[in-house]
Formats: sequence, C-alpha cells, structure tokens
Amino acid sequence: MNTMRVFDVLKNLSENPNTQKTFCISGKEDGAWRQYFLDEYIGLANAVSLGLMALGYKKGDKIATITNNRPEWNFIEMGAAQTGVVHVPIHPTLSESDILYILNHSEAKVVIVNDLNLYQIVNTNRNELPFIEHVFTFNSYENVPHWSFITENAIDTDLANLNKIKDSILADDLLTLIYTSGTTGVSKGVMLSHTNLLSNAQASSDKLHLDHRHKALSFLPLSHIFEHMVNYMWHMSGVSIYYAENLGTIAKDMNELQVEGFITVPRLLESIFEKIISKARTLSPVKRMIFRWALHVGNKYEPYTYKNPLYRLSHKIVDVLVFKKWRQALSMKIQFIGCGGAALQPRLARLFWAAGLPVFEGYGLTETSPIISVNYWKKDGVKLGSVGPILEGVSVKIADDGEILAKGPNIMLGYYKDEEHTAEMKNEEGWFCTGDIGEIVNGRFLRITDRKKEIFKMSNGKYIAPQQIENKLKESFLIQQTMVVGENQKFASAIILPNFSELNDWCKKHGINATSNLETIKIPQVIKHFEHEIKKLNKHFGSFEQIKKIALVADEWSPVTGELSPSLKLKRKVIFEKYRSLVDNLYLQKTQAQSIPVSKK
Repeated sequence: MNTMRVFDVLKNLSENPNTQKTFCISGKEDGAWRQYFLDEYIGLANAVSLGLMALGYKKGDKIATITNNRPEWNFIEMGAAQTGVVHVPIHPTLSESDILYILNHSEAKVVIVNDLNLYQIVNTNRNELPFIEHVFTFNSYENVPHWSFITENAIDTDLANLNKIKDSILADDLLTLIYTSGTTGVSKGVMLSHTNLLSNAQASSDKLHLDHRHKALSFLPLSHIFEHMVNYMWHMSGVSIYYAENLGTIAKDMNELQVEGFITVPRLLESIFEKIISKARTLSPVKRMIFRWALHVGNKYEPYTYKNPLYRLSHKIVDVLVFKKWRQALSMKIQFIGCGGAALQPRLARLFWAAGLPVFEGYGLTETSPIISVNYWKKDGVKLGSVGPILEGVSVKIADDGEILAKGPNIMLGYYKDEEHTAEMKNEEGWFCTGDIGEIVNGRFLRITDRKKEIFKMSNGKYIAPQQIENKLKESFLIQQTMVVGENQKFASAIILPNFSELNDWCKKHGINATSNLETIKIPQVIKHFEHEIKKLNKHFGSFEQIKKIALVADEWSPVTGELSPSLKLKRKVIFEKYRSLVDNLYLQKTQAQSIPVSKK
C-alpha cells in the first residue's frame, strides 16, 4: 500500500548519497542556467509552506499557477502539498475565458502568474473572481506583487507546526486539480491524489534507464498531466531537470546541455522530421540520394533485433553519413524520448530509432495520472506501433465493444464538483472507461485504434476510425495536419492543412507562383497534386475508409488559435465549426470540392 506523499520524494533524494549533492532543477535567468540544488530546493519549498500558513491558508484551499515551466513551479507545488493546499496548474496560453472559468470553478484563493500580461488578465477581472485574495507574478515588475511575498511571510518558528501538518497529510489526499484540455467540451477538473501521481511516477521510474548521472530537458507544459507526472519520475530517478526557455529554444537548450532524455508529443517529432526533410531538399543530388537510402534503411529498422550482416553494414554507413547529423542537431547523448498525448506514426518512430534517437511511446489520460501502458528500453519492452506493455500496478481489460478499461492506484479521485460525470466514467464492475478503442497484441502490448467518441458512423452503416486514417495521411510530406469527416454521410472526406514548406518548394520547382498560402491552395495544379497524393494513400484503406473528397485550408492550427489542445491534439469540434461551410460543400451533389477517384485496394 502506497503511503508516500510528493514531499517525501525530496526527503528520499536528500537521504540518497547518489542524489543529495547531484540532483538539481534549473531554469534560465538572464541567459544563464540557474541551478537549484537539493538543500536550496527544500528550503524554498518549506518557505512557501510557512508563508502560506502565515497568510492563513490551510488544507483544502487552492493555489493556482499560470506559467511556463520553471523551477519556481516546483517550490509552489511542494510547498502547498506540505500544508494540504491544493495546486491548480493552468496552461498560460488558454483563452481569457478559459482561465477565468478554471479560477472560478476551482475556487482558487491565490494566483501566481508568469508575466505582466497574465497578471493584467487576472487582475482586471477581479470583480468576476470572488474567491481570489492574492495575485502575484513569478517575473519581477515594479509595483506588481511578486511571489516572494509568500516566502517573506514565512515564520521559521512555525517549522514544528509545519511538521505536524505534514504528518497529517495522507497519501490519498487531494494533491492537484488538473483541468482537461476541453477537446470534447467544457474543461473538467480532474482530482488527483499523491498516490495517483506517485504510483505512476514510481512504476515509470522503474522502467527508466536514466539515473542521477543524467539530465533531462522539460518543455511540455507542467500544467499537463504527462509532464507533471514525468517531473516526479525524473525526481524519483534522480535525473536533474532543466526547463527550456520556450518551445523555440528546445533544440538550442538540448544541444547546449547534451541531455540524455526528454518527453514530447507526436506533433513536435513530426515538426523535427519536417525540418530534416526540408533541409535535405537543399542538398546536392548525390547527398539527396544518400539521404533517400538512409530513409530506406531506417524504414526497415527494428529495435533490439538482430539483423543480417548486410543490413547492419548498411545501417552503419548511413548512420555515419546521415543519422549522426540528426543526433548532433539535438544531443549526442540522447537515450530516452518519451512520447504520448496522441498517436505517433509508426514509420516516424522507426526512423528515429534507426537514427539512434529511441522513442518510447506510451498511453494514458489525465484521469489515469496518466500512464496506463508504455514501451521501455528492453527487447521485450518495445513494439513499434503499440503503446507498450501495461504499466506495473495497473490492470487493463478490453470490453466487448473494444473499449479499454482500467483499474489501479493511478485512477483519479473523480471530477471536481461533478459527481454525475465521475459516476459515468466507471462501469458497473468498477472499471474506469477510457473512451479509447484498443487491442492487446502478441498477448502483451496494447495498441490503440481510436477514440470511442471520435469514431463515427456513415450513412451506409460503416464505422470510421479517423485517427488511424489521419496518421497515415500525415505520412505524406505534403500534409501537416488533417481531420477526417463524414459522419452520417455516404463517404469520408478530409480537411487538409498542407505542409507549406514542402508545397512551396514543389510549386517553385514547377514554375507556379502565388502571393499567399490561400492563393496557393486554389491553384488547379496544386489541387491535382493533392488529389494524386490522396489517391496513393487511399490504397492503404478499405473501400469505405478511402477519402473521396478533400478541402485544403491555409490557416495555421495551434493551441493559440484554438484548433489544437495544449498537448497538440485536434480539437475536433472547434475545427468542424470553423470549417463547417467547407464540410457542407464537400457533400453537396454539385460540389466544386476536390474529388478523389476511388482506389481499388
């Protein structure tokens, strides 16, 4: 039975001779890495606890942070946890209305924001936030309350009282409220206990091959459950954590630090690969031929599998000529890339593995803290195209309709102030209903086929699982993002956001000129080019799954513009509403939308 609380992790680190002097968390300050080693980390966490106590906050009160990843995030979570105050981490790029909703719904009394812009959003709406008592910033500004106000109120003589409070905190007490990204509707506050997060972090740490000798770069939002839990996995493994300045500095930070590990989402790996492909187009004909050979060799790679001598020789050659450069662009020491949040293209995973950049894909939800299954570093622990074996301590079964059901210490306490939806998430036998469809492969590995709520029925009675089709379509270098539609229609169609870097190069090569992306997608030759590409990809699908019509769009999709969640998943309702007229046009009988000839499978 788990009895550990998150602040016990710091105690364990301080008692371990391997980590008491080496473990640190770091962020950039004035262009240089500011390292907080264990003694200072514990001291600041205690100061937060004592400051909150002095200000009158107690178990069950809420403190919200709206910030990018930074060491101070840990001081707040740890300090709050030691007093029983619940941490509500909020993603800083959410809309103003979403931020205000979460602050009100969570009844947060203290808010600490990253910068002046976020401070103004919260402070100018104070009349709509009746629970808020204090608003602070992490960054320093003249005449703006700074978060150090909390630690400055700390009373050292209360340390004995703090220890009594810590002793009263139970492992099953509420630690954090994490609000879902709202891809399927209004955000819900997921209540997670110390046990929820730490059982997952411990089981994940046991599968990790990094330790106190290694460094990790953190750049996915700590307000998201994946990075939140992994943050504790790094702690438990003794891996020092470096928080990237922002998404634009990831490659620079990774290269500067020569980190051994990081976690990411598929879209960022796709973006890295797109840049590699774009750079390859500028090479000489001979080097392009070598690059294509490297991709051919990489597409046949299998992790931890003995290959014949000819393949091993080919791989060794292309590694020296091509793949080594991929590692040099990131970190030559990379040993672990954790990937989750959405489905990863198996082809992409295979190529990264071939390049010496091992990607370990996992699966889970905010409600499961999050990991249910994950690939890991041993031969019997990896199967590309799967999300790995079931995590130790978690139980999984596949329902009659294919839905993945789970039980374990990682299952949430429930949705905050929402007993109705909490009850809906478990079946009559007490299994948590994930809403995902999957299967067990080779008696061991979990494979996800789609989201139950995203599968739709066409007018002919056939069911479409869009995620698998979308992932296959994105294997085309021409396609950056896509969403399959066709519910209650006779056939499937796709909204496609082109990879304009690739498309513009193709246009230039074929003497096609356009002044904007919007103008480009209306050019008949461009449309024909996409028709031809989709026709080739359709060969991978059953006849009823094939894409019959497409609509090209020119708008960038991102969390800021609303089409993607903070973890870069498609927000299908938002996208559908945004392009409703285009979708309607796809299904008009006399439509001018691009029609794709049906391919024979």
